[in-house]
Amino acid sequence: MSSINREKFMRTQDDPIFVQSLGRAVQVLEAFQQADGPLSLAEIASRAGITRSAAQRIVHSFRELGYMRLSADGRGFMLDLGILDLAYNYLRLNPLLRRASPILLELRRNVRERVDLSLFNGQRMVYAARMQSKREMFFATLIGNSVPTFCTSGGWAAMAMLPDDEVDELLAAADLRPLTPRTLTDPQAIRDQIALTRQNGHALAIEQILMGEVAVGVAISGADNRPLGAIHIAGSLSEWQPEEFRRRVAPLASEAANAIASS
Repeated sequence: MSSINREKFMRTQDDPIFVQSLGRAVQVLEAFQQADGPLSLAEIASRAGITRSAAQRIVHSFRELGYMRLSADGRGFMLDLGILDLAYNYLRLNPLLRRASPILLELRRNVRERVDLSLFNGQRMVYAARMQSKREMFFATLIGNSVPTFCTSGGWAAMAMLPDDEVDELLAAADLRPLTPRTLTDPQAIRDQIALTRQNGHALAIEQILMGEVAVGVAISGADNRPLGAIHIAGSLSEWQPEEFRRRVAPLASEAANAIASS
């Protein structure tokens, strides 16, 4: 079990109305985070932090309900189509995504680069809409993929809307491991980028997540003026100088974010 999931589960231990068996079932689903393929019962139990017997019962239940299946070689288990049904209904019913969809399509037509919408979830920015460009890797196109808030253009933009004490709390709790040789991991350097974002109204991130990539991020605010998520526009450094990219796409991204927030 990841440290984040372990901490989340520990907070429920003294909650009298929390259903512990349901929590363990969710831990089994979360065991597939970052998995490279099918998982055996022993691997599921270890990742979920439960006994093998409990994992067996939960996996059997999920198989009967259509949320898990046996892998083709019979050596492990995988998530099944029922999970996609849940994801589809989340996306379909999310009011922010419903408002954003036509605006993002128009933005993608204008910038002709990858346009993403991510949702702010504390330590993570979770991609909920992805409109690809001409050069993408498989995992970079998937809904539900997430990136650390501390080192992304959208994350800097979201944190720029928060009070300094909340930013400090997020950075103190963050796993500041670099994703590229250029990923900023020094808290003060990250705070400097957040200050620039407040000044400019957008964030510019260079090779923070992927080498060769430049990205502009603009936060999407809610009615309480707190960040709901962000628009990211990403381009290739083989085609763009960073300042040229900023001048081209930042005004369009800001216009789209404002349109989503006010619609």
